[in-house]
Amino acid sequence: MNMEVKIDSYITEKSNLNNLSIEINRAIEDASKLAFSKVVFSKNKTYRAGTIYLKSNVELVLEEGSLLLASDNIQDFSKNGNVQDKKLDKPTWEDCSYNGNPTLFFIYGKDLENVKISGPGHIDGNEKIFYGKISNYHIDGYFYPRVPLLYLENIENLIIENITFQHSAFWTTHLVGCRDVIINRLIIDNNLILANCDGIDPDHCQNVRITNCKISCADDCIVFKTTSGNKKYGTTRNIYVDSCVLESTSAAIKFGSESTQDFHNIKISNCKIVNSNRGISFQLRDEGNISNVYFENMDIKTHLFSPIEWWGKGEPIYISAVKRDENTSLGFISNIHFKNINAHSESPLFIYSQNNNISRIIFEDCNFDIKEITKWEHNIHDLRPSSYYSQPFSSPFYQAYIQNSKDVKLLNCNFNSAIKSDKEPIYSLNSEIEAKNTKFN
Repeated sequence: MNMEVKIDSYITEKSNLNNLSIEINRAIEDASKLAFSKVVFSKNKTYRAGTIYLKSNVELVLEEGSLLLASDNIQDFSKNGNVQDKKLDKPTWEDCSYNGNPTLFFIYGKDLENVKISGPGHIDGNEKIFYGKISNYHIDGYFYPRVPLLYLENIENLIIENITFQHSAFWTTHLVGCRDVIINRLIIDNNLILANCDGIDPDHCQNVRITNCKISCADDCIVFKTTSGNKKYGTTRNIYVDSCVLESTSAAIKFGSESTQDFHNIKISNCKIVNSNRGISFQLRDEGNISNVYFENMDIKTHLFSPIEWWGKGEPIYISAVKRDENTSLGFISNIHFKNINAHSESPLFIYSQNNNISRIIFEDCNFDIKEITKWEHNIHDLRPSSYYSQPFSSPFYQAYIQNSKDVKLLNCNFNSAIKSDKEPIYSLNSEIEAKNTKFN
């Protein structure tokens, strides 16, 4: 029988209500000594805290109306109580290099098993204390990397269910080397102009199931990574995503750009992408390979967001393999299948390889509708991050732009463009393309 430990019973008159980390961590520690136990945040109460350390065989339960809110004091997120704020030399759209190992933490767990976080309450990352430069379309943090809302490393048997994460100051749900993960009915509600606030980042993870989630955030909603600082955990593989609604100022679904090891056996189905800068994005920039990825039954709506601050130019599907810099060895993208994709976008289908590193890409029963929606300049292509392509470049308008790619198949597809052009519908440079029963209008 599950035991319950109430946070309220640990709070006394001497407690610092601006940082209840001591009380919360003591409750978690006590719960871990019992059989599988629940640590309960009571209904309609707010608990403010710094770093919280999870333990094996413990479930955090946030009851209805409860709020776990990150502290206003950045010092409260350091393991040693010493934070040296590193201010940005460049905006993060120019340089956001990151090895995947933060130094500050809100909710943290490592080398654990049987961990669960459930609601229906809320966890809030208190984003406002991290603001740097602010414009109409973009907020940068004043230092980087900032505090992830949830950072879990080497966790086996993890469940996140029926809860809301909001106002994250950095990557919201960063999972590193985790195995056997279920994420169901998670709502992520972040600021749509605060940079680097990804939704869910499976990083060197295996056997992950993400279903029935609703994610709204600036940068990417669901983004698969293999960061350089976590190579010991191996590939990102055996991932299933289904029935999610995604809204992103960058890419709703992305691979990379941190891609130092392989990604394979990933299926994404029955998802809706709305109001996003990119729909599906592959940004291979390192030595890893991406293979055996299948998309089915997807609705995608994208449009342009700003001239420069966000990577992407309104593409419904974007596949790129470009070296990060001159010292990079570049992997391959292969065996990617798109079936029954219905896309409405402001920009074309885009596939670009620097060194013929893309092959065997299939589009089957897909519809692409393209029309102008915003005031921004069209026919712009964006290959960032890369020292070779540090600025977007322009071209004439095409309904599909494909370069240096082999064995690309367009099977029973329809392209409809309200943007007029005197060019052929497909731009094909050094590429092998088969268009069977495919119409361009």
